[in-house]
Amino acid sequence: MTTLETSAPPKTKSQALRSYDVADFPALTGLEEEWRFTPLKRLRGLATTGSGAVATGAAPKYEIPTLPAGVTVTSVGRDDARIGSVLTPFDRISALAYGGFENATLISVAREATPAEPIQVRLVGGGAEGIAYGHTFVEVGALAEVTLVVEHTGSATLADNVEISVGAGAHLTLVTVADWARDAVQAQHLKFRLGRDAKVLHVQVSLGGDLVRQYTSVEYADRGGDMSAYGLYFATEGQHLEHRLLVDHAVPDCRSYVGYRGALQGEQAHTVWVGDVLIRAEATGTDTYEINRNLLLSDGARADSVPNLEIETGEVAGAGHASATGRFDDEHLFYLMARGIPEGEARKLVVRGFFAELLAKIPVPELHDRLGDVIEARLQGASA
Repeated sequence: MTTLETSAPPKTKSQALRSYDVADFPALTGLEEEWRFTPLKRLRGLATTGSGAVATGAAPKYEIPTLPAGVTVTSVGRDDARIGSVLTPFDRISALAYGGFENATLISVAREATPAEPIQVRLVGGGAEGIAYGHTFVEVGALAEVTLVVEHTGSATLADNVEISVGAGAHLTLVTVADWARDAVQAQHLKFRLGRDAKVLHVQVSLGGDLVRQYTSVEYADRGGDMSAYGLYFATEGQHLEHRLLVDHAVPDCRSYVGYRGALQGEQAHTVWVGDVLIRAEATGTDTYEINRNLLLSDGARADSVPNLEIETGEVAGAGHASATGRFDDEHLFYLMARGIPEGEARKLVVRGFFAELLAKIPVPELHDRLGDVIEARLQGASA
């Protein structure tokens, strides 16, 4: 089913083609605005597969811990009415993933449930040989309050979609960690829909994989929605980590804040951040801001950063964006070394400080500490 068709490139995000059918999307060439930063040849066929989405590799599997009352994880078929109710693909690979999965994983939090501890699940890849597809649906009932951590590990060549429905008055803290094996490839579309007065904190961490492209989109179903999206990524030699966001303000009196930070070191380390915020004419009272900061730790690394803001009404509470990319601050390094701190330790302190605000957003102490250790280990490996 196609929700909008156009032969010319869309002038705004609101005009973009949306369809569940991969055949509605033209074959990718790499010249498209949405794909010009992505090395299509490294997607291992995800960009060139035809309209028949047939998995040739083993599907990733969730490892599920013991769950508290009010939280369930089940497998559902494509005929479940919730599937496709939040997310309509707006690029070719997302549509390919929608047509290719067999069963979806449903993570459900009951109305008014308030689990005391974070729910931690792990998605383990089935191997990099062959293409796999996946689909996850997260539903958070009205007035529930929950922290969910989803880690991605192992090897995979994966295209997947994630739908997240947050009920009225619910609070969701979602931490997603892409800690794939070095040979993994992933192209993901993650879509939030916030109900009236719903509040979401999303922390997206990307460290592993060969090529990881994550597209996060946000939609408000009613007034009072509050979305905070933070991202932390660290690319090393040869890695391509790409993050794209679309926050679609289409109802009045909602808020969004987007803050992503990345570090890069090593030859051909490449990161891409593209942030789109759309404030439609009817979305009066919107309050939004987005910022991306990148830290280049060595020569040969490249960070592309593109913030975009489309405003169709003058009646907003606030709207702005910013982007900054710079080299390692030698003055900070000199200041620390002048006080007797060895260069290697000084570099760690500066990078730790750069990421400290985002790490502090993760409400799981052991995960917070582990990610900090991974960052330090990367810096140690570069200086060894």
